[in-house]
Amino acid sequence: MAETTRADTLSTNGHRRETIPSPASTEAGEARPGLIERALRAATDQVTRRIPAADLDERDPDYIRESLPRLWLLASIYFRAEVRGLGNIPETGPVLLVGNHSGGNLTPDTGVFTLAFSAYFGIERRFYQLAHNLVLSMPGLGMLRKYGTVAASPENAETALSSGAALLVYPGGDYEVHRPIWERHKVDFNRRKGFIRLALEQGVPIVPVVAVGGQETALFLSRGERLAQTLLLDRLFRLKVLPISIAPPWGLNVGDMLGHFPLPAKITMEVLPPIHLTQEFGADPDVDEIYDHVVRLMQDTLDALAAERRLPIVG
Repeated sequence: MAETTRADTLSTNGHRRETIPSPASTEAGEARPGLIERALRAATDQVTRRIPAADLDERDPDYIRESLPRLWLLASIYFRAEVRGLGNIPETGPVLLVGNHSGGNLTPDTGVFTLAFSAYFGIERRFYQLAHNLVLSMPGLGMLRKYGTVAASPENAETALSSGAALLVYPGGDYEVHRPIWERHKVDFNRRKGFIRLALEQGVPIVPVVAVGGQETALFLSRGERLAQTLLLDRLFRLKVLPISIAPPWGLNVGDMLGHFPLPAKITMEVLPPIHLTQEFGADPDVDEIYDHVVRLMQDTLDALAAERRLPIVG
């Protein structure tokens, strides 16, 4: 039995009076956090078991070879896709491609770039993209695995680069991809710098990839950070946001868990020259300095791409 303790409180007439909490209430208060933690772990385990694992071996060159022509044709017509500067990517060896993230859970610019990369460098060059496991479990998106999309984890990132592959990462994650429409022309990694440490540890260059148009494929209204925290989604699914948007076919779309039908916004992307970190920043580079440099380069490019657009969606 828990030991009872005295607690001072103020009475209604302003004088202090002593209250003695009951043993039952004390024990319940101590037990409640443990029960919540166990319930959260159980719920998380259930969800995790329902999400198939995604690994590097699922990339299927034969599937890419068969489907690439029609998918690129579709992207070229529907999104009027344009990818510039692919020649800036080193022709061989591992490279860390760092992109700004747009378009909700469907991220159409990721699809556009994946198709363009495979068409430019050939099917056999290994290329992977990191994504949240919940995105990989969404209906109709199983084909992403065959194109090299894998669960976002340090292990998968290190394995991909160690194998000599090109790897596309989005430091902004769900925070950036669900930013409101009025911030669509903003690079916002939320000060996340893990990609820099990854590049330094693996000794690979960073190649920025900048995209515009993806955030116009729906009317994004709010990240829903407070709502996600209230519903414990950050602890259950590593989701810091519960976005709110307006998009077909749902109209009001809360969570974007089932995706949406993207509007046909023109998507333009530009690949910047590689950044060799130790060559440009010294043998013991400052991570904050690198971060500010990368974001500044990408923001300047995004500003220039945005200035080319006449109207939202139309481009």
